[in-house]
Amino acid sequence: MKGVGKILFENGVNKYRFKTILFIALLWACIDTIAVLTFNTLPGKNKIEPLLLREAIVFIMSLVMGYLLVVSLKKLFRNYSLWLAYLIKSFILVCAAIIMYLLLYTVNSVTILGVSLKSVFSRFYYQMFHPNTLFQKTIYWIILFIATQLIIEINEKYSPGVFLDIFLGKYIHPKTEKRIIMFIDLKDSTSIAEKLDSKKYFRFIREFIYQVSTALIEYGGIIYQYVGDEIVVSWHYNRSNVQDCLRALRASRRNIQRNSYHFKKRYGFVPEFRVGIHIGDVTVGEIGVIKKDLAMSGDAMNTAARIRSATTELNENFIASKDFIDKAYMKNGQAKALGKVELKGKENEVELYGLEL
Repeated sequence: MKGVGKILFENGVNKYRFKTILFIALLWACIDTIAVLTFNTLPGKNKIEPLLLREAIVFIMSLVMGYLLVVSLKKLFRNYSLWLAYLIKSFILVCAAIIMYLLLYTVNSVTILGVSLKSVFSRFYYQMFHPNTLFQKTIYWIILFIATQLIIEINEKYSPGVFLDIFLGKYIHPKTEKRIIMFIDLKDSTSIAEKLDSKKYFRFIREFIYQVSTALIEYGGIIYQYVGDEIVVSWHYNRSNVQDCLRALRASRRNIQRNSYHFKKRYGFVPEFRVGIHIGDVTVGEIGVIKKDLAMSGDAMNTAARIRSATTELNENFIASKDFIDKAYMKNGQAKALGKVELKGKENEVELYGLEL
């Protein structure tokens, strides 16, 4: 398992993706355990050892297949329609499942039943590719793989963790929570839109949001909404999440820099963005009838939005309130005082700081 984890992280899998892959492996292993115990398909009289061996193999292979699904195949088919991507990815995973089944069959045949390795493959071919067996297993795998993709898709649609909150009814009754709020939007979006046609500008925005959102999710950000080229994200307030907010901001900028050549070559522009950050109480609750979602409201939301607007007037890319700076424990030189600023719609002036990251 240490080797598998090392491979995953060496390939740049972030925290969210690793958790998703682990979830997939555990889910599939649990479903396989239930199916095996229900239909009693284990060889030999002693069922414990074959079951443990089988589920160890299923779990390890599921990690590999989960990596394919969450990282490799997702990137490869990111621009395909949802139904077509589901079908192609499911077909690829069915092929991987056949390989896993071959491994399981080989281990059981050799170690438990004492079948020679030479005859294993012929037996496997006869059993696996019997029309009834192949049809049943293929249908089972396709349902499992599509259901897994739907769970991931729904979770990502609401932002990781939000769908679970809706499912459990956590915010049926509105709750007031202290959160870190960050508003992000594209710099000079109007001038860029004037120089690109509408479709090309949309693709530019989509790629910009993808690069930034990947960093936000990696550091635990809960994406509240996308409004045009603007991203609104929050974290539950604690000392660790204050630092994760800053890490996410740095990672967002780093992702853009790493892909600067691609943006410049394809669009003629490298995106820059402005950020406003604040900490305060927000009210969170479910809204909607046909389309349910979580809504956040309160003075903290308004303040964060106004701070983001102030970046243009103050000619600063990243600005945070004193409330945030007091909790961030930043080093000397990482924040510069901008003084008390009158924000639109606010009765009292707000003390702001420019972030040097």
